[in-house]
Amino acid sequence: MAVQQYRYGRGARAACVLAAAGVVAVAAGCAGGDGGSDGSGRRAVAAQRPLDVLDRAADQLVEAGGAETRTSMETAAGGTRVTIRGQGAYDFRRQMGRLKVVLPKDTAGADDQRPITELLTPGALYMKNRGAGVPDDKWVRIDTTALKDGNLVTGGVTDPMAAAELLRGAEDVTYVGETELAGVTVHHYRGVADLGRAARAASPLSRGALAAAAKGFSKDAVPFEAYLDEDGLLRKVRHRFSFSSEGPEVSVVSTLLLYGFGLPVTVTLPDDGDIYTGAIRHG
Repeated sequence: MAVQQYRYGRGARAACVLAAAGVVAVAAGCAGGDGGSDGSGRRAVAAQRPLDVLDRAADQLVEAGGAETRTSMETAAGGTRVTIRGQGAYDFRRQMGRLKVVLPKDTAGADDQRPITELLTPGALYMKNRGAGVPDDKWVRIDTTALKDGNLVTGGVTDPMAAAELLRGAEDVTYVGETELAGVTVHHYRGVADLGRAARAASPLSRGALAAAAKGFSKDAVPFEAYLDEDGLLRKVRHRFSFSSEGPEVSVVSTLLLYGFGLPVTVTLPDDGDIYTGAIRHG
């Protein structure tokens, strides 16, 4: 497969994190010309400027509505590596989702650790079966705008909309080429996202969490690999976050897969009486 080095940096587009909390703790240029067309008047993704394709990725997902999702988050620090996996569905129009998150057995410290249920909403993360002294029938609510990482890694899952919004901060992008993902033709892009720029360009519902991440991470640059189909729908994205804690530098690789677009997604938030307000054990 030939690699096409289309690079676009900050100058060409001048006009145009803390994993030690939550789940992880317990475990270019402006568009120009007509480009190509598929015969229906829609420009082929490969013929478009990479920065424009990535900048519209979140908007394309909103138009699609809901989707099924699979996630993985691999954390490495001081020679220790753990992977947290999740699966569920997400509504990009309401920016709400429901996922089951599975911790590694050795991270939980028990073989019978039940999956954590997570509800993702603008500005808040709800978790059930959280452990750490929280009753099994209670939810924990976390204000994601108050988290130093904006919940990009805290919940063991990067919010799908936040993952897409991060691409609005893309720079130094390379169009790698065309490949296939789960039987679907996709276009592969590689680059670096600037957290601050992404936060400023994000939709209002995502802006608060991304702004928190931009302030909390020690590095603004987030390397990524993104795969979009012929319609510009994001099918897969992998971000690499890194930050410094009290010990060695922590590296977190978060991968998001999207499929089953158009799926109706229902998310029911817990009643106030079902939310735990007591102390959460830290260890």
